[in-house]
This record gives sequence, structure tokens and C-alpha cells, in this order.
Amino acid sequence: MVTSATPKNFPLKCLSVIVPVYNELTTIRQILTRIASVPLPKEIIVVDDASTDGTADILRKMTRETLAPADGDSLLGFKVLFHDRNRGKGAGIRTGISHATGELLVVQDADLEYDPFEYGKLIEPILCGDADVVYGSRFRGERQRVHLYWHRMGNTILTMLSNICTNLNLSDMETCFKAFKTDIIRNIPLRSNRFGFDPEVTAKVAKLRLVIYEVPITYRGRGYEEGKKINWRDGVAAVYTILKFWLLDDLYDKTHDLSTIRKMEGAGLYNEWLFSQCRPYLGDRVVEVGAGTGNMIKYMLNKDLVVATDVNSTSLDELNRKYAGASNVKIEAFDVLRPQMANQIAREFSPDSVLAVNVLEQIEDEKAALKSLNRLLPVNGRIVLLVPAHERLFSNIDKNLGYLRRYSRKRMMDLLSEAGFRVEKVRYVNMMGALGWFVNGKIFRKRLLPSRQLRVFDWLVGALRLEKYLNPPFGLSVLAVAQKVQDLS
Repeated sequence: MVTSATPKNFPLKCLSVIVPVYNELTTIRQILTRIASVPLPKEIIVVDDASTDGTADILRKMTRETLAPADGDSLLGFKVLFHDRNRGKGAGIRTGISHATGELLVVQDADLEYDPFEYGKLIEPILCGDADVVYGSRFRGERQRVHLYWHRMGNTILTMLSNICTNLNLSDMETCFKAFKTDIIRNIPLRSNRFGFDPEVTAKVAKLRLVIYEVPITYRGRGYEEGKKINWRDGVAAVYTILKFWLLDDLYDKTHDLSTIRKMEGAGLYNEWLFSQCRPYLGDRVVEVGAGTGNMIKYMLNKDLVVATDVNSTSLDELNRKYAGASNVKIEAFDVLRPQMANQIAREFSPDSVLAVNVLEQIEDEKAALKSLNRLLPVNGRIVLLVPAHERLFSNIDKNLGYLRRYSRKRMMDLLSEAGFRVEKVRYVNMMGALGWFVNGKIFRKRLLPSRQLRVFDWLVGALRLEKYLNPPFGLSVLAVAQKVQDLS
């Protein structure tokens, strides 16, 4: 039976179970039968890495019918994929991920060391909205087979080195029992072909500031005479992988959306300072437009009502998981170019203020967007906008972030006035950030935000507090505050 039931409030549509296989003739049929018997909706994706012992022949003979679970419904798919040559476990996992269709994903070794009936325990923190990634720890459990001393010592050393580099506090980085949100793991570029998958993915989920949980699991470790394949050479390679991906920043070659959101989640001090610039102008019933994954919402939980909106379904799912327990936070899909949606939100929630941080510059018809935001508010309601500043700063970084333009103070004043608002304040903020943007975007012509620079910038955010005594002549952003004075037809 499943050790931890799936929470009823978070129905699981499909769990993708990735099974990388190489020369597991004696265990493959048994492990797949066990996986199929787990009473959770799932698909099984087996990737044979050019086995030479007959494993591939067994997989070719197996069908969905031979794996049918007792309830007949929980196995939603069974795929077997074959590599034309031996590429390594990491390569097998990448192949499996590329074929996964479930909302969550578990990596399951093809031996019998890890128990498929603990999937429920492994995925529960994700389904409850607490975690993005879950590690099954062999060393937090109550019961394990007594195993090899030097193997355990190697795991301890590698986990400690990984923790030093990632600033995590994992007890078992090398565990082969991990669960992920599929949309997140699919967008993380993975390079390691052999057993470097575990230190690499740990380094990258740490850089992305994902929420990681550990849960205790049962572990029935094999000895080398039973077919265990990892050896001291893989330990040396793991050290190299840990150091490589600590120093190398290669996370964001696939999607700028993920890179921006996750990097900014990690800039906690900067986000807090940024919100402090907006806080004085917000009322008790706030609509945040383009909330992303909620970097600003946590600072507004004292409000009577926060309506977090976005047009992206992935962001909406993330917001629902994060804030499902907050009675004063409502999550709504909202396209600013659809006025009827603005009217509906205004009728249902009666907001007194609107917050939009780095949203307007991504919308092609900015005038129509501001008129739609006008519809959200009553007369005398207030809008608070943060947009990128200075047209001359526009660079490939902006393009990669999806920005279409940058703004001057005058342009923001003109746009707000035309949209039925009376401008109260328009000023530049973040002079230090503007200098960094100029150096990276205009001098070095980078395409991506350097994550290490962002972390250093986060440590130095105290210097930005000096801006309250200044009237900055330039800045990375324009902060605009305006009051609605008329309805627009």
C-alpha cells in the first residue's frame, strides 16, 4: 500500500516515472511490475541504455497488458525507449524527461534499492504546495539495510561538498529517488551523461532557488556482487561535477521566463526593497497584474485582499500551490488586453489599487493595457507601476526577457494622463542597477542576467536605501504612481 496518500485537494492527473536501465536482467521485470502496482495515476517511461545482457529483449516483449495493475486504471501509459549506444544514466534520464507528459516526475532506478510504494510519500510535499523538488533521503529513514562503510562515507563527503557549494542542508544529495515538477525539470538544461546527474541537478535547483524538501525513505542497498555499478571513479567525477556547476552558470539557455522568475526569487533583499518603494501607495484591496510566482505577494499578506493575476498558466498553477491556504489571496487569470476580464475582476473584488511590476514593457499595445487597468479601479483608485527606464539602456538582455521597450519619466506621465490618470509621482529608482545593466548589456553585450552578480547586488542592496535622501537623475526603473480621475469608455 502507498505509504502516504495523495492529498484530495490536489488531485494528481499523471505521475511520470522515469526508469533508466542498463543491464538489469534479473530485476527489470520485477521493478516494472511493482511500479505498475502502485495505485497512483502514472505513466512508466523506460529508457534502455544499450543493455548487453538481454534486458532489452525482455523490454521488447513486455506490453501494457502484462503490467496491468489490479485496479486496471492507474497505468496510463507504458513507453520503452532504446539508446543505440551506451550513453550513461544521466543521458537516459534526459531522454525520459523529454517524453514525460505527467505534471510530476519521479526518477526510479531499475534495481530494487528504492521502493515504488513510497511514491506517495515522495510527491506529497509538491502536491500540498510546499515543495518544487523532493529528495528521498536514505539517511533520515527509520529502517535501512546495513551497507558498505566506504560507500556511505563517499556519499557523506559528496553531500557535504555539495552543501558547501549550494548552501543547502541536504542529508543525501546522491539519492537516486527524487521527485520534480515536470515543467521545472524539463526547463533545466542537464549535461551529465553518467552518474553526475545527481550533483548537477542539485547545483541547478539550488541556483534556481527552488523549494526543496527531504523525506525519509526505505533503502535496500545492493553490494557490487549484486550488480551495483557506481565506483570510486564516479566519486571523483561527482567532485568535478559539483565544482563545475558551482562555477558555471548555464541554466538559462532554454527559457528566459524561468530564468528571470527564479533568479528574482533568489534576490530576497532586493525584492523587499523594491516593494518598499511601492508600499506607501497601495491600499487594502490590491490587484497585482503579472504576479509571476508571487515575489511580491508575500509582502502583502497583511492586506484585506490581494488578487494575484497572470496570463501564464504555469505561473497560475505555481501561485495556487503557494497561496492555497491564504484566505485573503485570490488567484485569477487576467489578460490586460481583454477589457471584459478587467470589468469582471473589478465587479467581483472591488480593488482600490493596482500593482504592476515589469509588466507594461512586455505588452505590445501599451495604451490599450493602461486603459484596461483603468477599468479595474474606481475613481480615486491608485495605480503603481514599475517599468524599465532609459531607452538607451535597451539591449539583448531586454530582448531575452521579453521587453519591447524602455521608458522615460515623461513618456510614463503622458501615457498615464492619456489613460485617465492623474500623475502623483514619477521617479527613477535603482541607480546602481542601471550601471550594472549598462556594463552587461551595452559593453559586454550579454543576453542573460548574471546570477552571481545578482546575488552580490542583493547583498549590497542596503546602498539603495540611500536613494530616499536623493532625487536620482537616472535608474534601472521608473516608478510611477497615479490616481484614476475618469472612466474610459
